[in-house]
Amino acid sequence: MAAQLDSTRLRRHEALGPYTTFKIGGPADLFYPAGSADDLAHALTVARAGQVPVFVLGLGANILVGDRGFRGLVIRNEARRVSFHDDGRVDAESGAIVGDLIHAAVARGWSGLEHYIGIPSTVGGAVWQNLHFLSPAPARERTMFIAEVTEWVDVLGADGTRRHVDRDGMRFGYDQSLLHNGEDVALAVRFRLERGDPAVLHRILQENLSWRGSRHPWLEHHPSAGSIFKKIEGVGAGRLIDQCGLKGFAIGGAQISHIHANIMVNLGGATASDVRALIAHAQRAVAEKFGQHLEPEIGFIGEF
Repeated sequence: MAAQLDSTRLRRHEALGPYTTFKIGGPADLFYPAGSADDLAHALTVARAGQVPVFVLGLGANILVGDRGFRGLVIRNEARRVSFHDDGRVDAESGAIVGDLIHAAVARGWSGLEHYIGIPSTVGGAVWQNLHFLSPAPARERTMFIAEVTEWVDVLGADGTRRHVDRDGMRFGYDQSLLHNGEDVALAVRFRLERGDPAVLHRILQENLSWRGSRHPWLEHHPSAGSIFKKIEGVGAGRLIDQCGLKGFAIGGAQISHIHANIMVNLGGATASDVRALIAHAQRAVAEKFGQHLEPEIGFIGEF
């Protein structure tokens, strides 16, 4: 397989922690940065043909990589080409960073993506999980989903064929999409945006960043994977954990955030084992006190 990929970019035994927002994770046997959608498709096709386990890594948010790393090929998605069109169409490769795309759209007066500012994600990750955000402003107090502005997704199937899948075909749901089948991979996305008042758009960016900053630990200072547990309708996983008195509770280098009880942070030197133990502790505490089961929202990647 290695002979079919660019040997100048293919690396062996690459530590994955630095490529995740948690800053945790052991080495990948093989590591390959893909610089375009075509490059990403080629690397996936090569790995599949060789029956090599493969994982596509974007910004590394919402995942925990095991301390023993990943046995196979990790493809770092660095396909970031973006094209804006006069009618509101935006074509973005799946490795494009959502925050950068938002700023580019707002600068051009296009509305539809600004609500997701401050959420670490690539475009591929956004459609994979149907990125969503509950806006804090009363006039917009509803959960907004990236599906609302998605026209189609350029998908590579398990059989190696590429196809455009429209919004209905993507089977978007809450934290769900077609891509959860483990076979289809997003290569690029077309968004459809609308004209907006740049002053209003900038105000929304500021409001949402301020709201997130007051309720979530900053990744630059406290690496995390975002919300650890899935939403429990009408109750809230974080609220249950908080009512168990677990804010600030730590195991090793992993701690339940003082700011948000559904977020665990890396205090420095945390291992995946520390996080797994902290997850289990929170699950036991909530089950014993409230009879509720906390189901992890993050993905567990590699060997633990």
